[in-house]
Amino acid sequence: MGIFSQKSKVKPAPQEVRVEKVRVPAKPRPSRPGLAPNSSSSSNNGPRKPTSGPYSASPRPSPKPRLSRPTSASPYPSSADEQRRGGGVLARKRKNITSTPRDSPAFGNDSDDDDNDEDDDPFRKRIRHSETRSVDLNRKLRHKKAFGDEVRDPRMIHAADIASVATKCPPIQGANPEEVAIELQYPSRCTRERYELVWQKDKIDAVKDILSVLEHVAETYLTDDEAKPFIDHNASFKRQMERAISENYRDVAVFRTALQNYNDKLLQLVENGTVARNIDENHHLPPSLVSFILNQIYDRTVAPKVEMLTKYEMGSDNVYGELLHPFITKLLVEQTKMTSDQVFIDLGSGVGNVVLQAALEIGCRSYGCEMMENACNLAEAQEKEFKSRCLLWGVAHGRVHLERGDFRTNAKILEKLKEADVILVNNKAFTSTLNDALINMFLDLKKGCKIISLKSFVHENKTAINDVANSILDVEHYRYHQNWVSWAASEGDYYISTKK
Repeated sequence: MGIFSQKSKVKPAPQEVRVEKVRVPAKPRPSRPGLAPNSSSSSNNGPRKPTSGPYSASPRPSPKPRLSRPTSASPYPSSADEQRRGGGVLARKRKNITSTPRDSPAFGNDSDDDDNDEDDDPFRKRIRHSETRSVDLNRKLRHKKAFGDEVRDPRMIHAADIASVATKCPPIQGANPEEVAIELQYPSRCTRERYELVWQKDKIDAVKDILSVLEHVAETYLTDDEAKPFIDHNASFKRQMERAISENYRDVAVFRTALQNYNDKLLQLVENGTVARNIDENHHLPPSLVSFILNQIYDRTVAPKVEMLTKYEMGSDNVYGELLHPFITKLLVEQTKMTSDQVFIDLGSGVGNVVLQAALEIGCRSYGCEMMENACNLAEAQEKEFKSRCLLWGVAHGRVHLERGDFRTNAKILEKLKEADVILVNNKAFTSTLNDALINMFLDLKKGCKIISLKSFVHENKTAINDVANSILDVEHYRYHQNWVSWAASEGDYYISTKK
């Protein structure tokens, strides 16, 4: 902050203005550690926070979890309690690609203003990753195939496959169609992802995506000194790119040059073993990076076909709704405190979002079962891209198992329920018959197994099945935050039951 002048508020005197100079001590900035540790019948997906205006290079796009990306349409009824809080029923639907919330392709103003909030300081933000999470020493983060001598092709869906001149997206302002093709290096020995510098509403925003990747790499994979050429506010690859595409500058050639310099520097750190050594010193990923990777996967697989998820039978158990990434992090990391040697099961897993998040964020064995055909097809596409993206990012994940069919009769799921440590069942719209069937399934759970649900399995009604539920489950009641589910913007109830 330094020293600044401030005019005192005094009564005016004839031909005299008094000026006082006040010295304000600068706030000390804590140094960041080397590789900072991180602080259902429906699918459950992650947070995207649409920006309110056009893309801006000022002061920086943050890869913090985006808490309310537009989500799929859902007929989920909100409870009377949710309605009293003004939530009501929100028939909201995901946009095809939700990483581009802008209404026009205009770029923002240049960011020469140093008066930015301290929360935007990457060095400060990085420290907060480790504040609330215990360390799972058995969790190994480095992908075994990502750092060998051989350059691997992860066979991913490239951003340019979704958003390109060929898909009728116009080049960004200042770019010619002949110079839009670019490539992006990730923190691994994998081939680079292909992007094109194009912009169209509801398509992948190449500039925003690239800047976010760069920042995640610097914050999670590099030490303080190693990260400075990447994200230093005054002179870095990120700063050069931001200036190049700012409204007052707009020089695509400069952007491309800065990107190439970033690619070369990161590849050097990969090839000399720096990135792999840094990964080995950590045991979990920041939630913001988990969310970003999962959003990349969703944008390339589910979002282009999201209309498929609106085809369901009203009033049935097969209703589609999502629990978003921050909610799942709260559940699995903070409340049930899952570890990489445990088993997670999602009963009614939709497009597989929570199954994938558990495998990536926790590193555990993760199972899901879904019976709606369209959701199953999209879940399989996500699983394939998930494995490719984890290799691309150089991070290991837990085993993923996605089953098709009715979880009440699926042999694999019934077998694994006996091993489960945490079960998620988004029973918000389940019929009483299905909820009763679940209670019978829970009889075989091991002692201490946690069941996360949006309706309690124990209620006040005097029925035989409720007596069973009351005898085998201890239930705790909680409230989830606003914008943590796809079908309502309001808060709501959820329950964690423990098998006695």
